[in-house]
Formats: sequence, C-alpha cells, structure tokens
Amino acid sequence: MKKIEHIGIAVKNLEASNNLYSKLFGELPYKTEAVESEHVNTSFFKVGDNKIELLEATSKDSAIARFIDKNGEGIHHIAFDVEDIEAEIIRLKNEGFRIINEVPKRGADNKLVAFLHPKSTNGVLIELCQEIK
Repeated sequence: MKKIEHIGIAVKNLEASNNLYSKLFGELPYKTEAVESEHVNTSFFKVGDNKIELLEATSKDSAIARFIDKNGEGIHHIAFDVEDIEAEIIRLKNEGFRIINEVPKRGADNKLVAFLHPKSTNGVLIELCQEIK
C-alpha cells in the first residue's frame, strides 16, 4: 500500500454536506460524481495532499443507506492507494483478511476498487484503490 487515498464519509444530504465541508475547508469540492452501480452520489475535496469523499445514498438498498440507518452519518471507510489491486487482493486474502470484492470493480474518481470486510480489520471498512490507466 502506497498511501491513504481518501477517507469516505457517509452523509444524508450531499448538497448540505458540500456546503458544510466547503466552509470547513475553504473551497468547493473539486469533483462530484454519480456511481450508479453503488447507488451513491459522491463529491471529493482536496485537503493538502489528502482527499475526503462524501457519499450520499441514491437508494434505500445501498450500502451507504444501510450504514446511515445503522450508524448515522460519519466515517464510512478508509481507502488506500495500491500499485496492483489484483495482487494486493491475493496477498491480503493469503494473510487471512476477508475480501468483499475478490474481483475489483469500477469506483468513483477513475479508480478500480475492492473492499475488505470490517470484521477482519477491527471494525474498519478498508477500500483498496488503483488508478485506471
């Protein structure tokens, strides 16, 4: 793993949250994007060398809607940038981690993504991200 790629925050209302975080960071999100396969709308903020992703559910059946119903708004996941996501999935599976997506899928911000189950990572949902070239 190369670095923390971003921190994902589940929100009920993306527009209101964009306003809140724009005030907090002193700038607007650099990108908004719908990820229809995950039933979410997202926005991204740059904070120094780091990124914050806000995620709003577009369906009651989405993972973000279920997360908010169970936990309320807040940190949903930590994403790590990896060089070779397929090799990293194999390595982590061999280390005993529970992999949610054994085949990477297209995510937001031009990334291939895969998730590790929080039951195998002390309750933290971990996302692996690889830039699509």
